[in-house]
Amino acid sequence: MTLKEQIKNYVPFDEQEEKDKVQFLKFIDTFDNVLTRENIFGHITSSAFVVNKERTKMLVVYHIIDDGWIYPGGHADGEEDLLSVALREVEEETGLKPKVLDNSIFSIQSGPVIGHIKRGKYVSAHIHYDVIYLMEADDKIPLKYKKDESKGVKWIPFENAMDFSICNYARPIHKN
Repeated sequence: MTLKEQIKNYVPFDEQEEKDKVQFLKFIDTFDNVLTRENIFGHITSSAFVVNKERTKMLVVYHIIDDGWIYPGGHADGEEDLLSVALREVEEETGLKPKVLDNSIFSIQSGPVIGHIKRGKYVSAHIHYDVIYLMEADDKIPLKYKKDESKGVKWIPFENAMDFSICNYARPIHKN
């Protein structure tokens, strides 16, 4: 199934996701190069909502550019298998090897990225169109993080999730 078909078939949780789905599909219909960073208007990304075995905590990474806690994830960079992208990003950003709980899309969201310097070059402001998958990992395994992308990684309890500096465009999917 193509990415467009997956997004079309996705049933939104709320009004935010309904509007993000419309925007996501319009982005895919408008541009040919949606899976690469060459598109100056937006990038498709893939993230993982990683929970512990007891389903009481979620894994977050402190993203330098967004200046806040967010789900581990990254750019598609040409790969249409966004589940594979999310799995790889969790491992790269946290050191964990998560278990996929569902191969289907768990959530979608779009969010602004401010203009910034990346590897010595300026990247203009754009939108990230993020596909999120549900995964599980052991919260007893020591975490590690990439210092060039993040200021840290940690588990936070669901009941305290909104007390942390969660990026404001991140949908509070821990409530689902």
